[in-house]
Amino acid sequence: MSQQSRAVVIGGGIGGLTAAVALHLSGREVIVLEQARSLEPVGAGISLSPNALRALDVIGVGDQIRDLAAWQGDGGLRTPGGRRLTRTSAAAATERFGGPLVLLHRARLIRSLAALLPPEAVRTTCAAHLADAGDARRPARVTTPDGELEADLVVAADGIHSAARRALFPDHPGPVYSGFTTWRLVIPVPGVTFASHETWGRGSLWGTHPLKDGRVYAYAAAMTPAGGHAADDEKAELLRRFGDWHDPIPAVIGAARPEDVLRHDVHHIAEPLPAFHRGRVALLGDAAHAMPPTLGQGGNQAIEDAVVLAHHAADLAAYTAARLPRTTAVARQAVTAARLNMLPGRAGTAVRNTAIAALSKARPALLLRSFDGIADWRPPQPPYAAVQRERASGEDMQ
Repeated sequence: MSQQSRAVVIGGGIGGLTAAVALHLSGREVIVLEQARSLEPVGAGISLSPNALRALDVIGVGDQIRDLAAWQGDGGLRTPGGRRLTRTSAAAATERFGGPLVLLHRARLIRSLAALLPPEAVRTTCAAHLADAGDARRPARVTTPDGELEADLVVAADGIHSAARRALFPDHPGPVYSGFTTWRLVIPVPGVTFASHETWGRGSLWGTHPLKDGRVYAYAAAMTPAGGHAADDEKAELLRRFGDWHDPIPAVIGAARPEDVLRHDVHHIAEPLPAFHRGRVALLGDAAHAMPPTLGQGGNQAIEDAVVLAHHAADLAAYTAARLPRTTAVARQAVTAARLNMLPGRAGTAVRNTAIAALSKARPALLLRSFDGIADWRPPQPPYAAVQRERASGEDMQ
């Protein structure tokens, strides 16, 4: 295969691997460069909404993920004391958006994506540096510990602190602190049964969701200064902040070991980039449009990016035109949601809860409507397997 059909992907996360698979299926030689020793991510769950699942259908793995994942069932929003503010209906969401919302461990998704690539396509423990973005007359260049690679396309999926983004847009201010930190854990909690829920307090929230393998995925967030850490350990910090919240929250925290709890400050890109490409390089996922996790769309938008990029690989301006307005709107909505979720004052929280409960009772589909235009997105191309079958059929008829 000629050098001109090579794509180099910097970053082996969900977005980078989805892009690699889509580009591979479209006929390109693909090389994925991941600086970590393994593609296995640190343990956490990911929620996939119908928009991302339809994008995964394009590369032929959507149904497998639906089978592996837990379909999000009926649940709702609560207060720390357990009062229910809203009820959510899995059936209503599926009907409205044409598919389910599912939850699985990130590692399971990574393994499914990596299995679609030739083994030699993925290089771990391989730090990559964008040396030259290239242009219409020359390829892009990426340096690695093993030498230099040239490519007609470089996909920069190197995360929120993307070195490629800084190289392409050195005057952009980059990510800013979102004002809160998060904790995440995936653990077994024997003897505890519950429905999926999210609970909003004052300047803090908690979510608990069952996974298909019997474990529990839980996450928490709280308004804190950037860079903070517990004086003892993060399990103790969770107990201090959430230990008196409604069941099953205390039991989930109690079942965790200190080493099970991951803590990360949240950052987002407040000022949109002028473009998602320059030369022969395209930015994808958090490198392009990092957003707070309050809509659960960070990974979903990266998956969308990946299949749209493969569709427009020969015209990166079209990729920017397709993705920049959409992801900017979703990111702004996520920031707005974070402000509502994380209201710090007692009075504001009381008003918020009263309004949500009243509106939910009067208009049960209120929360679902907030995902209109997000979860109903559809990719611009049909599944690659279908394209290949059509080509084979056409050749047989000639």
